[in-house]
Amino acid sequence: RVLVVESGGELVQAGGSLRLSCTISGLRFDDYAMGWFRQAPGKEREGVSCINSKGDTTYADSVKGRFAISRDNAKITLYLQMNNLLPEDGATYYCAAGDYCSASLSTSGMDYWGKGTLVTISS
Repeated sequence: RVLVVESGGELVQAGGSLRLSCTISGLRFDDYAMGWFRQAPGKEREGVSCINSKGDTTYADSVKGRFAISRDNAKITLYLQMNNLLPEDGATYYCAAGDYCSASLSTSGMDYWGKGTLVTISS
């Protein structure tokens, strides 16, 4: 059984930094693409960043230069370093794993999802 568990979400001031973590067990971690998605109240879920099994990364334009995705295969953990946070970054952040990263950062290709971790930005 695949288990996806996010952590690290909290209340942070605008301009601050936060690192999200996601542990994914029950699958061969090295072989999977993994991504971060977010959903704010009243909005659709959107792709934030994705990293494939080779380490190639994709970012949404809104977070380029501020966020960094990484993976530690030995620790079966995915990370999202978020810097210079903006009020519009506030959302529930979801971690997912699947066969590939969509070029448009859609949810296609992602098969396993966590329950999310809440990031709140105070202005």
